[in-house]
Amino acid sequence: MNDDMKPLIEARALGMTYSSGEGAVHALRGADLTVSPGEYLALVGPSGSGKSTLMHILGCLSTPTAGTYQFDGEDVSSFDPKRLAEVRNRKVGFVFQRFHLLQRSSALENVMLPLDFGGVPLAERRRRASELLERVGLEHRQSHRPSQMSGGEQQRVAVARALSVGPSLLLADEPTGNLDSQSGTEIVALLEELAAEGRTLIVVTHDEELAARAGRVIRLLDGRIAEDSGAPASPRLG
Repeated sequence: MNDDMKPLIEARALGMTYSSGEGAVHALRGADLTVSPGEYLALVGPSGSGKSTLMHILGCLSTPTAGTYQFDGEDVSSFDPKRLAEVRNRKVGFVFQRFHLLQRSSALENVMLPLDFGGVPLAERRRRASELLERVGLEHRQSHRPSQMSGGEQQRVAVARALSVGPSLLLADEPTGNLDSQSGTEIVALLEELAAEGRTLIVVTHDEELAARAGRVIRLLDGRIAEDSGAPASPRLG
């Protein structure tokens, strides 16, 4: 990796505090994180450690209550919800544990959806979505609805949808959590292929075996980054 390459993510002293009936809840405390383009990271930690809060900030789903966040050359830490949504829709792809597919839409239509939001013409949306479904091995399932597919196939549709806008960052939140072991292994292999192609990938997981496969592991505890394995290594495949 070129040492002169600008960071994709540069977060300084990130904090997130929520108000509750019993006072303030400090979900994230002074997190510093720099991520270069093409890194493959795992965010790990017990429930309540702050990893989901950090993921939401990194994915432009929310803004921190303290600190600064530079993402892909923009200071997004003070963006209002509308501007944050614009950045998110253009530059971030999400893969969730529960897939979040539209149940009445086909696989092709689900992958097309982000492109529709982006104003891409229909013919181009269909072409791109079809190519992405082929990329994830589902060219034969394009007309199927989620209820007609296995959990592993639904997650592949979700990966294709996440890739549809050509995101700068791919975020996977417990991507194998709802899958059987074989389907989980296949999804991990697919994500690692994408990482090996140079895509920036952050996986949020409780699975230590999955985390160990990443090039870099960030451990959170009580809202703080407790450990950062440092500079990334090449993703391990197979």
